[in-house]
Amino acid sequence: MLARRREGALIGPNAILQTVTVMEARMGAAETRAVLAEARIGALPSGRHMIPEIHALRLHRWLSLHDPLGSFLIAEEAGAATADYIIANRIPRAAAWLLHHLPAMLAAPLLMAAIRKHAWTFIGAGAFAAQGPWRFTIDRAGADDPVPPPDSLFHWYAAVFTRLYQRLVASDCRCLVQMTARPEAPLRHYRIERG
Repeated sequence: MLARRREGALIGPNAILQTVTVMEARMGAAETRAVLAEARIGALPSGRHMIPEIHALRLHRWLSLHDPLGSFLIAEEAGAATADYIIANRIPRAAAWLLHHLPAMLAAPLLMAAIRKHAWTFIGAGAFAAQGPWRFTIDRAGADDPVPPPDSLFHWYAAVFTRLYQRLVASDCRCLVQMTARPEAPLRHYRIERG
């Protein structure tokens, strides 16, 4: 998938909605409002339409500045909640049932193929590339981000994949962000492990 310029990239509204729900539960309404104000998000999306990716990028950036350690926990919970929404509302029930009942070695390639097709809905201007059913990369080098996204955003991606694979492939799946020599690099490698 070719990267799209940041200004025109759209993503699903749950990238913000689920994050804000977790923020309110963990930080309280007042702190959440303060972070939203710093991120220049005056109103939450309705949930019915795609939103500009830049809003979610700003939210993650300001959250990581406000609470550097807590932002990882919030990203993890919000990513799982986003995956739950995807399973409940975007994956046909018959397809979810089939994936869940197939052996993992058959379900994983089918799930990764579906993710590859729809990755733009949560990767935005980033580039998603699968290396088989258990590994992938997310590269924001071509996304024209004015400031590199915080590490917590890359952990949000991992949390989305963890929950999707746990619910649809095998309950012992976990998606891990690979360590990189340059933490500020826009490219992240991921692997999904079992056990």
